[in-house]
Amino acid sequence: MAAAVALTPASPALLPVPFRGRRDGRVRLSPRRPRYSAGRCRATAQTFQGGAAASYAREMERLSAKESLLLAFKDAGGFEALVSGKTTEMQRIDVNERIVGLEHLNPTPRPTTSPFLEGRWNFEWFGDSSPGAFAARLLFERSPTAVAHFTGLDVSIKDGYSKLSSNLKFLNTIQSKFVLTTQLSVEGPIRMKEEYVEGLIEIPRINEESLPEQLKGLLGQTAGALQQLPSPIRDAVSEGLKVPLGGAFQRLFMISYLDEEILIIRDAAGAPDVLTRLEGPQPNPGDATADAVISEYES
Repeated sequence: MAAAVALTPASPALLPVPFRGRRDGRVRLSPRRPRYSAGRCRATAQTFQGGAAASYAREMERLSAKESLLLAFKDAGGFEALVSGKTTEMQRIDVNERIVGLEHLNPTPRPTTSPFLEGRWNFEWFGDSSPGAFAARLLFERSPTAVAHFTGLDVSIKDGYSKLSSNLKFLNTIQSKFVLTTQLSVEGPIRMKEEYVEGLIEIPRINEESLPEQLKGLLGQTAGALQQLPSPIRDAVSEGLKVPLGGAFQRLFMISYLDEEILIIRDAAGAPDVLTRLEGPQPNPGDATADAVISEYES
């Protein structure tokens, strides 16, 4: 005799409940336990682990790109080969390719207001239209290497001003420096404007030990003549020759990469300048400014 089962009208919530038959003909309802919670927790954990792994992989890629760029500078002959025009076309395109690769991994989304920007930076590479490139090539074209030697180009950035310093050495004895002061203003998250304020030609410093004998007498006469000048003129001369520019020249540039060690800027024509940090204030991880940069990067 078949077992008759009377089912009472059920609410919509109970309709999907599965049932299983038993050997005695009775029906036993077996409510299904919800399983979505455990699955959702597992997915969240996997997403977290995947995000951390992706961040680590990106950081390793960035560090590798930085090392590759610095090696490319060395293979191209360094700063002296660049300013003297000895770098080949293949070396230039290789360096530019590595610059673009590093720019894609920029960890600072708003570099114009980042505390990493301030400090003293050394020029490793610059484009054809860079002010530093113009000054360096002008010197090398006009003076033989044995007479004048361009020893370096660096820039100090602090409190909205930059000071570009070019170091010169004549006859391996006389050292001089030209300093160009500019005012910086923020035009956007990555764009800045630079106005030239003043140029300064410092009084040459002479190493008397390496000075030829025929020039030592001339040096003594020059020093004596300077001492005979009135005090205001002597003090002005001792500070160097200043050339006021009054913002007559200016340019726009953008910062395409910035971290604690490398700075890359591009002018309006797209020519890149690559600088490495020499010294300067690096944000302490415990400072509020450093926390702002980290949170900005993570967002």
